[in-house]
Amino acid sequence: MVGYIMDLTIVAVLVIGLTAVLGVLTNGIGEKFFGGKRKSEFVDRSESFQTGWKSVGGNKK
Repeated sequence: MVGYIMDLTIVAVLVIGLTAVLGVLTNGIGEKFFGGKRKSEFVDRSESFQTGWKSVGGNKK
């Protein structure tokens, strides 16, 4: 029974991990090849909203 649970856990971790990695890779490939002029549209919009904000989190050395 312990072996079955271990096998199930290993398969679950591999499936979840593979799905996450492939999602990130295909998103990056899609943005690079099919993004056109608007590939950084959302990053640029976020940066425009955040201009002038105070930085938090302590002192940077």
